[in-house]
Amino acid sequence: MPRVYIETYGCQMNVADSELMMGLLGTHGYVRTADPAEADVMLVNTCAVRDHAEQRVLGRVGELKRHKRPGDVLGVVGCMAQRLGPKLLERVPQVDLVIGPDGYRSLPELIARAHSGTRAAEVEFRGWEHYEDVPAARDDAASAFVTVQRGCDYRCTFCIVPMTRGPERSRRLADVVREVAAVAARGATEVTLLGQTVNSYHDGTHGFAELLRAAGAVAGIRRVRFTSPYPTDFTAPVLAAMAETAAVCEHVHLPAQSGSNRTLKRMLRRYTRERYLEVVAELRQAIPAIALSTDLIVGFPGETEADFQDTVSLVEAAQFDDAYTFKFSPREGTPAVRLNDTVPDDVAAERLQRLIAVVRGVSRARNAALVGTTHEVLVEGPAKRGDLLQSRTRTNKVALLAGPPEWIGTYRSVRFTGTTGSTFTAVPHGAERELAVW
Repeated sequence: MPRVYIETYGCQMNVADSELMMGLLGTHGYVRTADPAEADVMLVNTCAVRDHAEQRVLGRVGELKRHKRPGDVLGVVGCMAQRLGPKLLERVPQVDLVIGPDGYRSLPELIARAHSGTRAAEVEFRGWEHYEDVPAARDDAASAFVTVQRGCDYRCTFCIVPMTRGPERSRRLADVVREVAAVAARGATEVTLLGQTVNSYHDGTHGFAELLRAAGAVAGIRRVRFTSPYPTDFTAPVLAAMAETAAVCEHVHLPAQSGSNRTLKRMLRRYTRERYLEVVAELRQAIPAIALSTDLIVGFPGETEADFQDTVSLVEAAQFDDAYTFKFSPREGTPAVRLNDTVPDDVAAERLQRLIAVVRGVSRARNAALVGTTHEVLVEGPAKRGDLLQSRTRTNKVALLAGPPEWIGTYRSVRFTGTTGSTFTAVPHGAERELAVW
């Protein structure tokens, strides 16, 4: 049987797309391998959000091409493939096919053509494509990603996503619920609903609030997460659904990007600093135990020291549990590349280090206050180092604990015994009081 190797970069949606591709190829007789040297087909599923991600992919493609034997196929798929299109075939002669996120149905055909020596690119947007009839090839894990929305209609000046994912469109609620029920039947108890601006979901009849309630009502589903929302799309019905649906977890990743009104306006974000903090307050009022994380960019064109200090003070005002921080990365084709007032790289790098220090300080203080408290965790698997298990709370806190492999995929009650500032150590909270295994 032909073997395929898929390597995935970027966001959770890319992980979900890799599962779709493997499911599609599985119906054509392919089996997955974890060793590129064994593969007849090697696919790199790519991210285009930052230049660094693309450079990593190009470097990795250079490594993978060494495994190519006569007749083997090397393909680049996903967002970077969409952005570069046929140019990627010219840039890397060893690449046989380039396919964007809406073109995965063409994989079997283009692979067959590549076997005979025909190289091709498929980067047409298809506003109707949701791959409803394609069975995703998922591991039998306790957690599963379910894509509910594709594309984005927000036109933030720094963001390449509308050019790589196309216009926003939502799946029908009934189709999403059917998929959630299917993963639950396979043993998943936690689902993460995925979309570029997931809380703007609307299928023409049902909105995101109804989707949350429906997903949370599926038999066997114990936890519902979602990412990534847009700050001003948290309507009153959505907040109510979050508070009233027991399965919805008390964690929101709420991208801010900047704390400066001047920079937010230049980014074409559709809120002010004041409105963002109102959303934070509304979330905390609706769900008092909620944990918040965010995305922050430093060095956006024209950013002054005062603008940067506004971002620092936003971290302190919002009291984020965590933040993903980045230097601005210009993306060809986005409006931001036409802004002339570039921030010098050394200035942006120094600001990034200062911001990271503030983020870590706030996070460390919030986490230190949790030491000694008890939480429900889902045991996800072996920790990356040592012989401990990695688990996660409903608020997205990672805790490491000792336990047998049989605990993987189960829920436990644990007590936090310490923290590194970002990760916790934990012990079972009394064997007689452990939560029932699902």
